[in-house]
Amino acid sequence: MQKIRKGDTVVVTAGSDKGKRGTVLRVLVDSGKVLVEGVNRVKKHQRPNPIKGQTGGIIDKEMPLSISNVMLLNPATGKGDRVGFKFLAAQGTTPARKVRFFKSNGEVVDV
Repeated sequence: MQKIRKGDTVVVTAGSDKGKRGTVLRVLVDSGKVLVEGVNRVKKHQRPNPIKGQTGGIIDKEMPLSISNVMLLNPATGKGDRVGFKFLAAQGTTPARKVRFFKSNGEVVDV
């Protein structure tokens, strides 16, 4: 289980985009990087490829950030927060579940 997952809202804590917020589009587990919407945008000079139907020109695209440079956004405080794991007790027939929680206020992230 990972602390940051696809669909999470994160805050960038380091780099040229420090302070920006965005949604995680993809988590690259093998390289330890995340792709965040609207953050770390670069211009790429793309050559046209008629076989794939791609037009040439200069395009904007997001590049991956290191997972250590983002923090999960805590909606209660509006700031980035550290994340931990804990087990919720079993209730009736449902087994115990491992969930993420915010370290500052103990609020559970996954419901």
